[in-house]
Amino acid sequence: MDIRLFIIVPCYNEEEVLPITSKMLLNELNDLISKNKISYDSRIMFVNDGSKDQTWEIIKELSRSDEHFIGITQSRNRGHQNAVLAGLMTAKNMCDITISIDADGQDDITAMEKMVDAYHDGCEIVYGVRSSRETDTFFKRFTAQSFYKLLNKMGAEVVYNHADYRLASSRVLKEFANFKEVNLFLRGMFPLVGFKSTSVYYERHERIAGESHYPLSKMLALAFDGITSLSIKPIRIITWMGIIVSLISFIGVIWAIVARCLGSVVAGWSSTLAVMCFLGGVQLICLGVLGEYIGKIYMEVKHRPRYIISEKTWKEEKDD
Repeated sequence: MDIRLFIIVPCYNEEEVLPITSKMLLNELNDLISKNKISYDSRIMFVNDGSKDQTWEIIKELSRSDEHFIGITQSRNRGHQNAVLAGLMTAKNMCDITISIDADGQDDITAMEKMVDAYHDGCEIVYGVRSSRETDTFFKRFTAQSFYKLLNKMGAEVVYNHADYRLASSRVLKEFANFKEVNLFLRGMFPLVGFKSTSVYYERHERIAGESHYPLSKMLALAFDGITSLSIKPIRIITWMGIIVSLISFIGVIWAIVARCLGSVVAGWSSTLAVMCFLGGVQLICLGVLGEYIGKIYMEVKHRPRYIISEKTWKEEKDD
């Protein structure tokens, strides 16, 4: 089979887990090659996202030990989404299909075969979707499910329970390269490309080794980025909120005038203070949301590079 697969693996401080998952990925790659579903020229590309530990040294050692391992490193840490993008854009002209997967071993590596089969059936994008969240804590399960529902209600087109485990063809990636935004939320951007797609379901496991690099603060930041990058509904909500508050305020003014005319005005310091605090809070929230959008516009118009590759494990020949 002449289908060349590149497995894209973003890595940040993964020295504990990389020696384990690299073997698992190589076994899966060799299995697909032996079944004649992909070509022998397929590769596992690690993307070092400015790690502070020995991750890059491990990647270079892996590339020396087996030709199927290759790697690139970014000039500094730029975040998970940018690391995935760097790998995909580097690989798009070197292969026929890519599969992006995290290095922690939580995503079921054996699901890759189903993804490749779906590609052979004509699908250009195959989403890896979690079949359940039984391994998550109640809080994480509740917040994650709420997040996906909120995204859909806000108008963002995302696949429920899908993160960044997906197959994408080189045809898709070449079209995806036309998306120039700096504020990345890949799981919401790939559905915008179109083409025939499907989903493969799998069970997610516990992290094999090391600690998670996605604490609650980063998850919340990613969620907010997803909403503000893909939807303008929060601004519309602010508009309607302003209309509703204005109507209530107008009714309050009429009530105050009528009460004054009837001579039944009662001094109400507490109620006045409560109304002022409420309106002040609403105004600050609205300004915050507007400021977030303005900040994103500010970053977009600068056109700064989304990633900078400082080193590769292979010698350049004709690399775009």
